[in-house]
Amino acid sequence: MSITAVGRTTVCAYDVLLPERGAAALLGDVQIALFRTHAGEVFAVGNQDPFSGANVMARGIVGSRGDVPTVASPMFKQVFDLRTGVCLDDPDVVLPVYPVELVDGQVVVLRCDTAPAIPNGLVRSR
Repeated sequence: MSITAVGRTTVCAYDVLLPERGAAALLGDVQIALFRTHAGEVFAVGNQDPFSGANVMARGIVGSRGDVPTVASPMFKQVFDLRTGVCLDDPDVVLPVYPVELVDGQVVVLRCDTAPAIPNGLVRSR
């Protein structure tokens, strides 16, 4: 039996996320990849690489294209916008994105099926 997390889920402390590195987490039975940028923003996207089907996005290469924070798949190196999930190399391919909040030093992720339409990557304190 599995329990699916719905709504807000506290995933980890903000301080355990290393800048420019990914971390994988489970929200119920959904794998996500968390990224903290040098600017301090936290993003959450689906961990499954849509091109290879492997759950590896948390091991991707974090960077940017201009002002766009990105992650490159470690498999075939397609680059994704961490804010929208859109593949910059093939805009028809999109990673799921999950809104993130910072609450009392904890990273809180909203499930996509219950998340409001807000930009991903915004870190708001309460």
